[in-house]
Amino acid sequence: MSSTIELTDTASSEVPPTPKPESAAPRKRRRRNFGWAIGVIVPVVLLALWQWSTSAGIFTPVQLPAPVAVWDAAIDLVDRGQFFGHIGISLQRVLLGFLIGAVLGIVIGSAIGLSKLTHGLFAPTIGAFRAVTGLAWVPLLAIWIGIGEDSKVTLVAIGAFFPVYTTVASALRHVDPHLIEAGKAFGLHGVRLLTAVRIPAALPAILSGLRLALAQAWLFVVAAELLASSQGLGFLLTDSQNNGRVDRMILAIILLAVLGKLCDTVFAIAEKAALKKWA
Repeated sequence: MSSTIELTDTASSEVPPTPKPESAAPRKRRRRNFGWAIGVIVPVVLLALWQWSTSAGIFTPVQLPAPVAVWDAAIDLVDRGQFFGHIGISLQRVLLGFLIGAVLGIVIGSAIGLSKLTHGLFAPTIGAFRAVTGLAWVPLLAIWIGIGEDSKVTLVAIGAFFPVYTTVASALRHVDPHLIEAGKAFGLHGVRLLTAVRIPAALPAILSGLRLALAQAWLFVVAAELLASSQGLGFLLTDSQNNGRVDRMILAIILLAVLGKLCDTVFAIAEKAALKKWA
């Protein structure tokens, strides 16, 4: 009887090991891979529909060349030594214009967002100029600056300026007043209050504005390269139109889309790191 009790007590005292929870890193990795796989579906379907429509004769080769014809056009530009030149000069114009426009947008947006006086003086005028389309600046910049590289970078900077300015000014004006009062209670004033309270509170909106400005810069580079360019994806697009090269036109559009998406992905990674560190 006692041995039975001992066995029962021993068995009841043994607790089965608790299964270890699955690590968060593999789950995040699987979700990321699944997201990439989902994102590839639509481009693959569009490519298949493109190939089917050309093979079935729905579109003529003049209207819509087959994917292989666009690929051959890319190989031809590589063989001529022009492919990476077009990509490189457009990328240079986008990054320089984005940098200039972003800096000006942050500075002017901060001045208007932090002061009621500057907001009342300048916000209505800047808001009016924001409604002017990018193509409207092309002939004016050609007269003022010329048709060189400066006018192209300036136009891209104009396109990048307004999203940054708008989000910075709006975000700084709408920081929670309780946060500002709490910062002042801890003895923060002036620049210290700005860097320790206002900017971290407004950082998500500011980064969103910068990301939007980068996308806008890619839109404006096409208009910028209408200014008597001899290189660039915008030039490739218009030159191909003039020469009836629809395959190169589609190639230019695809390259603009891919490069824009790559830049946006890189910025999204930097944005996530910045929010994690400073927001």
